[in-house]
Amino acid sequence: MITPDETDVSSRRRFLAIIIILVFVILFLRLYQLQLLSHTEFGKKSDENSVRVVVKEPVRGYMFDRTGRLVVDVGPAYSITVTPAAFDTNNLTFLSLLLQSDPALIQGRINRGRIYSRFSPVRILRDVDFKTLTKVEENLYLLPGVSYEVESKRLYPFNVRASHLLGYCKEITDVQLARSSSIYQQGDLVGSSGLEASYETFLRGEKGYEFISVNSKGQLLGPLEEGRRDVPSKEGFDLILSIDFGLQAFAESLMTNYRGALVAIDPNDGGVLAMVSKPDYDPSVFSGVTSSEVWAKLNTDPDKPLFNRATMTRYPPGSTFKMLVAAAALEEGIINERYRITCGGAFRFGKKVFKDTHVHGSVNVVEAIQKSCDVFFYQLILKIGLDKLNEYGNRFGFGKPTGIDIGDETSGLIPSAEYYDRVYGKNKWTQGNLVSLGIGQGEIGVSPLQMALYVAALANNGKLLQPHAVNSIRNKRTNRVDIIDCREIPLCLNDNVIRLIREGMRRVVEEPGGTGSLAHIFGVVSAGKTGTAQNPHGADHAWYIGFAPFDQPKIAIAVMLENAGSGGTKAAPIASMVMEKYLFGELRQKASTRVSAITPQDTIMHTTKRGKH
Repeated sequence: MITPDETDVSSRRRFLAIIIILVFVILFLRLYQLQLLSHTEFGKKSDENSVRVVVKEPVRGYMFDRTGRLVVDVGPAYSITVTPAAFDTNNLTFLSLLLQSDPALIQGRINRGRIYSRFSPVRILRDVDFKTLTKVEENLYLLPGVSYEVESKRLYPFNVRASHLLGYCKEITDVQLARSSSIYQQGDLVGSSGLEASYETFLRGEKGYEFISVNSKGQLLGPLEEGRRDVPSKEGFDLILSIDFGLQAFAESLMTNYRGALVAIDPNDGGVLAMVSKPDYDPSVFSGVTSSEVWAKLNTDPDKPLFNRATMTRYPPGSTFKMLVAAAALEEGIINERYRITCGGAFRFGKKVFKDTHVHGSVNVVEAIQKSCDVFFYQLILKIGLDKLNEYGNRFGFGKPTGIDIGDETSGLIPSAEYYDRVYGKNKWTQGNLVSLGIGQGEIGVSPLQMALYVAALANNGKLLQPHAVNSIRNKRTNRVDIIDCREIPLCLNDNVIRLIREGMRRVVEEPGGTGSLAHIFGVVSAGKTGTAQNPHGADHAWYIGFAPFDQPKIAIAVMLENAGSGGTKAAPIASMVMEKYLFGELRQKASTRVSAITPQDTIMHTTKRGKH
């Protein structure tokens, strides 16, 4: 017979057994969760507590010019980093004193880095000098979580700026990082303009990873002896440019005191030989750390040195546009080479008189180009009409981007009936609006790059080429070189049309009465066209476009000088010297007479009268 005491003991034993079983079940379930279900997550956290993953930044790709000269190099730079999880904020003041940096700025960078990963190093100061680096290194034992990385920065060994063409790198923005967090980390440098931005994918390389043992204070102990293998970084690809940096340096020297742009192109393949936009800036200011003062000065400078006048401006082309008007009229059969008009020095349309610079007498289309007869083209545009002008303007590449590989560019403007309807109102504009278009005035807007392609198409007998600053890309891992393919669009102009226009351009430079005699190159037959574009906001803009040699062109060029006056006296000599430098490698003795046309007292910037483009 079981007594009450025995019953109580038995109940307590069962209850205790149930408790023990439940504890073991819970422990088993938790162990199962940790070991199997959450193995990856907690294994990673465990590794992060004992292993530091150090990112090894790749060496950014180099840039070489068309002759093989190294023009964009890389050099060593040191960045101070902080791992948020390991850093003691009580050390913030001490760290800021060592770095001579604002504590709030350091804390802000740490906080932003913590958003992405508490265990990944965050760059808090880039490109520190060796003295600062030494101070930090001597005190690392007092600063858990603080370290440094060896990176690279851009160097420019050749004495050339080419700033708008080469571009620069900047620290990645939060918006960019949100889009590309799998590739970049906070503090990474990315191409921000020019070739650096356009070819970022090729130039940046691939990051490597080094696994380092750390102690409880987060201090680095050395390479991990067992387990994971380090992943080496991979250098970025090299760019082989179409640019001739000897020519670029010479062109920059000629443009030093002007505001404007110069673009030289190989008319056989569209490769840019030189591109100058003035005023410009020293690209080395963006290598390493750019101070807020320097950045503010560049952005607030009234001369806008960051603005690429070669691709982003919209100037009236003036008389350099006359060949396009002639091409449209000849191709459409509106005129032929026997067609002549008599220029009396002015053209009356309705109540308005459109003046010419001279009384040219009887001229045909070739002579009208040679002498730059405005009256001929005032009358011709009325025969062509707005629709055909717009058609041929687009055919020559105006009114749309060129597709150049350096980034932003303007489309320019070739007016159409729809444009005039929008601006003036439907049926509220007349034929009188067209007259000025015949000489490249009115609403027409072009960039120097578009003008260089336009004259290159006339030089190569009718092929509109896609311009490019990079000829090929070299993969340093395989040593493979890939040539950049660029489009080529035929203008579909009759051979006789191009022949007549080219003859007129030859006479501009080589025959008496031509407006471009100062563009003559000793011993070489060349062709071109001058332009003096009226500017309602200041002095006239000076244009010259041309190519050389005449029979087998190797260089085509467009020069635009803001508020400089006559294209024949200001822009033409610069263009001819650049072409001669490219063709012969030097200026020969008799070419020096052209220098007098652009003396230093003449080549001053007109800062008070500036056009709106």
